Amino acid sequence: MTLTTGCTTILYETFGGHLDQPAIDTLRQVAKRSSYPSGTVLCQQGEIEHTFYILVDGRVAVQQVLPDGRERLLGTLQVGDYFGEMGLIDDTPRIASCIALTPVSVLEVTEAVFDRLVQENSSVAYTMTRSILNNVRNLDRLTIEEMLQKNEALERANGELAAAQKRLLEKERLRKELELAAAVQASLLPDRLPDYPDYGFAAYLAPARQVGGDFYDVVEIDAEHVGILIADVADKGFHSALFMAVTRTLFRQEARHALSPATVTVAVHEAMLDIATTDDTFVTAVYGVLHRPSGQFTYVRAGHERPLLARPHHAVQPLAGGNRFLGMMPGLHLDEYTLQLQPGDRLLLFSDGATDAVNPSGEPYGIVRLQEVLQANIAVAAAGIITAVVQDVRQWCQSAPPFDDLTLLVVAAKIQDT
Repeated sequence: MTLTTGCTTILYETFGGHLDQPAIDTLRQVAKRSSYPSGTVLCQQGEIEHTFYILVDGRVAVQQVLPDGRERLLGTLQVGDYFGEMGLIDDTPRIASCIALTPVSVLEVTEAVFDRLVQENSSVAYTMTRSILNNVRNLDRLTIEEMLQKNEALERANGELAAAQKRLLEKERLRKELELAAAVQASLLPDRLPDYPDYGFAAYLAPARQVGGDFYDVVEIDAEHVGILIADVADKGFHSALFMAVTRTLFRQEARHALSPATVTVAVHEAMLDIATTDDTFVTAVYGVLHRPSGQFTYVRAGHERPLLARPHHAVQPLAGGNRFLGMMPGLHLDEYTLQLQPGDRLLLFSDGATDAVNPSGEPYGIVRLQEVLQANIAVAAAGIITAVVQDVRQWCQSAPPFDDLTLLVVAAKIQDT
């Protein structure tokens, strides 16, 4: 169904003016406009539903049935308001009912449509998600304020019980947020990496707190070229997982358009600025393109740790190059560097979760130990290097909690049989 110009205006105002015209057009194509008579229950308290509504015409009441059976009016929604947003990202029952007070017209976005947007249109999905999260934060704030008022009375009767209850509720909310973020992150990391007769790959990612901002990718661009990426979102939790999903999608999209790592990475940076103009999140990354027939690896380094090159009969060396991170500030310039990989070479890309890992005495693992482990395992396959590094870092840390996400990506140039 084609949506009207009025619907376009409502979409634009609903999401704070963050959607550009192509994004508006995309949302118009996937959103379904429906009309319902007065008295229709659009969201039912206690039911698990998966539709997000934007009110185009009419008014909707938000009501909640209390445990004692009394009904409470939480508010009235007008044109441009939206509801049912948690149905896109959560499987918990509705906490209130939304009932049409007048004949209403709504735009409907289902969970299936939203999931497709995450994969196919990062700009729309990210902007919708930010608007949804802003609304969730406001609801959380109101809920917390109400809980604090009740807790004041409870504390007078039993202060310890009230404090324990508050901690339990906060812990449960955080647990659900982290579980959701972990599911988003795990679903977007590659299930397996390519394996060629001349090159092998292996990777490892262990979040410090159930979910983190690190990610990696190895993408076959064409029959001869392979894109290699490791990155770190400078944030944690649910927001970090969402930003990771958007950034990874941007790299995959831009890699199809150019073989130049600088061109691809600058395009990702500019898209990040367009999507999150008011956000202070940034990303460090190393992105390179390997030309398998020649062994030429061209790369850029945007504020990330220097990859390590291990070459038979040579000392392990960090790669050259470096520019600032992606996001936050416009005007990014990235220099490209070229490395000629030879049979037997091993290239280790890693996050600061490796070098900054500390032992119980607070001493960092450091780059020297990492180089020594790589040097000692230069003759093994990519997966063997991953195992050796992970075991050594764990042995160093012992009982000390992880300092940061630990992410490793190994590129192994195989020695061909003659």
